[in-house]
Amino acid sequence: MIKKLIRRILGTKQKTGDTSKAVVLTAKEHRIDPKLVSANAVRVTSTLQQAGFKAFLVGGAVRDLLLGVKPKDFDIATNATPEQVKRLFRRAFIIGKRFQIVHVMFGQDLLEVTTFRGTSTDAAPKDEHGRVLRDNTFGEQHEDALRRDFTINAMYYDPATQTVLDYHGGMADIRNKTLRIIGIPEARYREDPVRMLRVVRFAAKLNFVIDPATSAPIRVMAPLINNVPAARVFDEMLKLLMSGSALACLQQLRKEGLHHGLLPLLDVVLEQPLGEKFVRLALASTDERVKQGKPVSPGFLFASLLWHQVLEKWKAYQAAGEYPIPALHLAADDVLNTQTDKLALQRKIASDMRDIWAMQPRFERRIGKSPYKLLEHLRMRAGYDFLLLRCASGEIDSEIGEWWTAFMEADGPGREALLAKKPSSTAEAAPAKKRPRRRRSRSGGGGASGTAKAE
Repeated sequence: MIKKLIRRILGTKQKTGDTSKAVVLTAKEHRIDPKLVSANAVRVTSTLQQAGFKAFLVGGAVRDLLLGVKPKDFDIATNATPEQVKRLFRRAFIIGKRFQIVHVMFGQDLLEVTTFRGTSTDAAPKDEHGRVLRDNTFGEQHEDALRRDFTINAMYYDPATQTVLDYHGGMADIRNKTLRIIGIPEARYREDPVRMLRVVRFAAKLNFVIDPATSAPIRVMAPLINNVPAARVFDEMLKLLMSGSALACLQQLRKEGLHHGLLPLLDVVLEQPLGEKFVRLALASTDERVKQGKPVSPGFLFASLLWHQVLEKWKAYQAAGEYPIPALHLAADDVLNTQTDKLALQRKIASDMRDIWAMQPRFERRIGKSPYKLLEHLRMRAGYDFLLLRCASGEIDSEIGEWWTAFMEADGPGREALLAKKPSSTAEAAPAKKRPRRRRSRSGGGGASGTAKAE
């Protein structure tokens, strides 16, 4: 009775011996609210169980349920093979090269079903640094638990019996708010260096403390991330930045020494008063939208993070004699080319970033038909929000943002009245002068090739 009471208060203890047997937690002990479980997730587990297979909710879904949070995604683990799972559902698709999984679809709802993974073998293909390239070894449930990354992600919940199986003391770590990797940290990071980024994301998102043994090797092993395909790094960075704790994640990245190479020059930006304030405002805005369940544009997010790198190069090109608009495009090219190599930025995201940056000089043209044309831009709202961030950070005069807010909210006569007011900036008082035509000598031939292009 006393042991049961202690277990209910503290959760399962960290196991140091046999990890082939799980501690079984009842509904009264784990206190998961069944109402937080997706009906489709229950449908998948029950279908598999009725077919004679084991099936559990696993990973982040169980972790969130134990924390009293409704999971965004539900993953299922089973002893059925991918082919057996596929045969049980009308819309099921086997995907993956490194490890095969099944996507089961119910309308727009996607559930990921994985077969219990077995102990990794030495025969599994690896690169020269020890990263596992492909491993389709299936196994028992306790082996699957051992293969998972953190103790808090290695628990299994059965909706039918409302029990939780805990193999590695995950419940105790949840109660103690500790993030602990399963196994030898160095070996686990070498198998998959992305786990170092996941450590940062979970610690920041959950406000957990990283176990010292889990944290210790990260700074030394951080360069291994350079061996991971850029697309995987980008996916993990996107999860990190859209976790609802983006600022905390970036701070944790710096603390653990993982930021180098992911967002070059970010440290320099954060050391500059205007740059730091701008990035903090952008990330705080993103976090707030995530918490409110509003959509977040990856293009806007990366445009914000990299803006001060663009700004620095933009000023440098202008100082070298380039005109403002061409200088901005050259600066954007430089930054995007660097980041594409590091983060595999998708073409759509890079295009959105360019549009947001290119709109900024146009906001300063508040005369004639220019404002009306800008209102028709497909990225107008994103560009306007970006402008407000620049105003709030002190980079530009807040009056510009206030004028555009008023212009967007005004009716026809109201907009005309705003345009009739004399701009506070002398640069906006009159259209920019075009460069004078160059006089060509008669012997040089005719034509208009000597006319300078307008900005």
